[in-house]
Amino acid sequence: MNARLSDPRQQEHNRLDDNICVHIFTVSAAMVGVCLTVIGIIRVVISPRQPDRVSDDMLALNALLYLTSCLLSYWALRTRRKSRNYRFERLADIIFLLALSLTAISASYMTWAISAH
Repeated sequence: MNARLSDPRQQEHNRLDDNICVHIFTVSAAMVGVCLTVIGIIRVVISPRQPDRVSDDMLALNALLYLTSCLLSYWALRTRRKSRNYRFERLADIIFLLALSLTAISASYMTWAISAH
């Protein structure tokens, strides 16, 4: 047997990675719904002005990034080969953080656009 496989620290690291992947999967799926809800609210409640169209586009891109992160983390959870699992997990993590940053930028932009008018 390989010494790395029997190392308790390596086993703990693998369990933590699986937990992170599960969290990315569930939160990303929820955030897709949040983005779509906000797009709907903007379309129904706020008049169709130019800044609102930009925020719609930003939120649509955001929803796609969250969906991509969700699908990659699901694939990482379903993959049997460890090397592929880590690659998908890292990619899902990076895309999730990018989407999270875009969420903050979108919220700031919407706040500015609404208060400016």
